[in-house]
Amino acid sequence: MPIHVLKSGKPESERATDDAKTRAVVESTLADIEERGDMAVRELSEKFDGYTPASFRLSDDDIATLIGKVSAQDMHDLKFAQEQVRAFAQAQRDTMLDLETETRPGVILGHKHIPVQSVGCYVPGGKFPMVASAHMSVTTASVAKVPRIIACTPPFNGEPNPAAIAAMHLGGAQDIYVLGGIQAVGAMALGTETIDPVHMLIGPGNAFVAEAKRQLFGRVGIDLFAGPTETMVIADDTVDAELVATDLLGQAEHGYNSPAALLTTSRKLADATLAEIDRLLEILPTKETASASWRDYGDVILCDTYEEMLAVADDMAYEHVQVMTDRDDWFLDHMTCYGALFLGPRTNVANGDKVIGTNHTLPTRKAGRYTGGLWVGKYLKTHSYQRITTDEAATEIGAYGSRLCMLEGFVGHAEQCNVRVRRYGGVNVPYGEGAPVREG
Repeated sequence: MPIHVLKSGKPESERATDDAKTRAVVESTLADIEERGDMAVRELSEKFDGYTPASFRLSDDDIATLIGKVSAQDMHDLKFAQEQVRAFAQAQRDTMLDLETETRPGVILGHKHIPVQSVGCYVPGGKFPMVASAHMSVTTASVAKVPRIIACTPPFNGEPNPAAIAAMHLGGAQDIYVLGGIQAVGAMALGTETIDPVHMLIGPGNAFVAEAKRQLFGRVGIDLFAGPTETMVIADDTVDAELVATDLLGQAEHGYNSPAALLTTSRKLADATLAEIDRLLEILPTKETASASWRDYGDVILCDTYEEMLAVADDMAYEHVQVMTDRDDWFLDHMTCYGALFLGPRTNVANGDKVIGTNHTLPTRKAGRYTGGLWVGKYLKTHSYQRITTDEAATEIGAYGSRLCMLEGFVGHAEQCNVRVRRYGGVNVPYGEGAPVREG
């Protein structure tokens, strides 16, 4: 039986048209922010969020007041989630060691892991307050010991969301701004009269935020291209349609353009899942969003073998991949292109999104082919250094360097080596010639 698509979403041509419109809007908006600074940011906030406070930056008193509105149970849960994220990030950081090694007598090479000096963390929250994104970005930056951490989140229902602000503060953000969308990432990257620019942008967002980060990349660093969330379920007949449909719709509710795909070897499961999705969409409180995503970006693909499912999954390279089969570890061993794996029916993507400890900022739009997700290492720059400690090593390496520079025609480069050969080895090398081969 060949691979058979039982349901598909919008054709790629229509998606490309949507992307082109987004690119144009973002390009003009960023140009406006760069030219007019705070005034442009304020106008954009008024236009898109209906929010124009005296200052977008929250004062210490503002933060304390907002945190006071968070219930004791919610605060307990936030702290628990941050403890999980912090513990895993610290375990990851502990694997990243500075290095120094003597590769030849007198030749010392090494590297150091140095934190990015300033980051701007974006915490989405216009439609849903994405409190957990603060754990993933701000807390992880704190573990990496980034000296300056600022964070932006849009207003929720016209005002700062207390839980999101609490999470950002607990995570370690020094400055918190109630600001969303293109205007937030643009202000953090480009700088305004009141916001100093950062070296790196972190965090997920909608299509406009993702495109803004793409256009700003190079001027600042970014964590990765994290666009609308994607979820894939790889399942066989060891699980039922309720579990599969719930996992698909649980992520489709993110936005109107959140892809969700089922890969299965079971026609019975595929048909039952389609029916179960229809049933759940009648009762899901977020059905308006989830149904649009499922209609336009939902796929059900029937495969003959597990190898076919693996091939299709690696080609699609989705952000979240929930594996519920009789051979979950086989997929762990063989999958190469994805954001994060969720193995077995006992776990789920929502665990990873909110609390389990792994980072939920993950590659989308096939970026999993060349990068993993956000982790503590993204905030660290690995810088090498070199040291030569003996005359003999300076002479030996200098002679090799000189000849290799002359091989490429770089006379000035060669002379950098030659002057060391003359000074530390007593070998006379005329300017413009390569160092001689030493005998013996």
